[in-house]
Formats: sequence, structure tokens, C-alpha cells
Amino acid sequence: MQGTRIIDGKHVAGLVKERVKKDVEGFVAEFGRAPGLVVVLVGEDPASQVYVRNKEAAASAAGLAGGVHRLPAETKEAELLRLIDELNRDPAVDGILVQFPVPAGIRQAAVIAAIDPQKDVDGLHVENTGRLWSGESGLVPCTPAGCMVLLEESGVELAGKHAVVVGRSQLVGKPIAGLLLAKNATVTIAHSRTRDLPSVCRTADVLVAAVGRARMITADFVRPGAVVLDVGINRDAAGKLCGDVDEASVRGVAGVLSPVPGGVGPMTIAMLLQNTVTAARQRTRS
Repeated sequence: MQGTRIIDGKHVAGLVKERVKKDVEGFVAEFGRAPGLVVVLVGEDPASQVYVRNKEAAASAAGLAGGVHRLPAETKEAELLRLIDELNRDPAVDGILVQFPVPAGIRQAAVIAAIDPQKDVDGLHVENTGRLWSGESGLVPCTPAGCMVLLEESGVELAGKHAVVVGRSQLVGKPIAGLLLAKNATVTIAHSRTRDLPSVCRTADVLVAAVGRARMITADFVRPGAVVLDVGINRDAAGKLCGDVDEASVRGVAGVLSPVPGGVGPMTIAMLLQNTVTAARQRTRS
């Protein structure tokens, strides 16, 4: 058997960002303004601060307008919802993203529900979820959308293939199952209650690990030659960044593998930029 082909997520994300930059230039030429993305950060969570800085830098590099609202951890839910309402009504804002997690006392579900579905660049609003599963156009969560671009750019044919998604979160597991189904894959969603999980995973032509447990997916979960997408971002006991897949044991078994870091991760911000341009285009047509 040939060795495992490693997906270069940084390279693919760079291609997406270049396309977005050209799309932004075209939008500016047509409408006289850049698409606007506003990120809202509540509190001082260290990881969230890093994520938001990275999003801010990427948005600026792509030529997007907008910025970041940084609110103190003591912010009340009603105050945050008032800000979202203002952003919903601002014609210069095409995309709104509230960085999660939010502090205790603020309901994540209430925040998601408050965002105008046309500006919901996280793709989490129930209307966008419904559009995804109904096969209608809408805004799709960034990480699953990025996974689909990685598969496409890697030449992975999905029609008729069996895809197993390990994890059923609203952010990754469920939406990527819907996206795979839309590409005519046969999809199984596995989770913590699935009996004999390794044997279920071994039936997969495409295995998506989105469970949030460091190196849980070992070689016995993988059919030789399968495509393995690792969506996990974890820290191991030594504090080292790692995915849900035990890369050392899966290399040489999988036919194609996305690594951590450098696989799915870079795609998330790239697809956020893409979603913002998509939202801007859709809003000009509505």
C-alpha cells in the first residue's frame, strides 16, 4: 500500500483567502463599499482573544470592513442582545460573529437566535440549519464548510461513498453530515452511545473525527486507504496541540489524512471570510 497523503490545510486556506480577496475587490467595484464583518468578544478568555485577533487580521488582509466589539465579562445578556440588534439594523454590517464561549449568565442559544440569519456567518441560526438540511442556499458553519473544501481540493469523490462522522455537535458533527449527504455520500453519525465504535468507523470510506477527545481515533478505527479528516483541537497530557486522531498510528493506514495542526484548523477563518462575502452578496439580492 502507498503511504498516507497528508492534506495541506494552510495551502488550501491560502487559496480560499486569495479568492475572497478578489471577490471583495469585485464587490467594492460594484457597490462602492467593502463587505462588513463584525466580531463580538465578551470577556477575557485567553484562547478566544487569540482566535479573535487572528480573525481580525485575516479580515483586514482580505479587505473586509468592520471590526471587533470587545465587551467586559460582566456584560449582561440584555446588553449583548441590544448590541446584536444594532448590528442587525446596520446596513454596513453583512456578517456578525459572537465568539463562543460567552461568560456564565449569557445563554449561547439566545445569542444565536438574536442574530439576523442573513448575517449569521457562523451558520448556527436555526433558519440556516434548516436551509442546509432542506438543500437550500444559506450560510454554513465555517469548520464543516472548510472540511468540504479540503475534500474537494484533495480530489476526494464523495458520491456513493460511506462517510462516518464521529460526533454530533451543532457546530461540526450535524452540519458536516448534512453537507456530505448533499454530495450523495451515505452518512452515518456515530457518537458516545454508539456500540462497537471502532467497527462502525472501519466501514467508512471517509471518516470525520469531531468528538473532542485527544488521539481517540487510532489505527483500529480506520479502514486501510480511507480518507480521515481530523477536526479535533485538543491538548494532550504534555500540553501539546493534537487532534482527535492518533496521527502516529493512523499514518500508513489512511489513504488521505488531515493533520493537526495544519489541516482543518486554517480553513475555519478562511471560510468565515468567504461566508461574509456570500452574506453580503445575498443581502444585496434580497
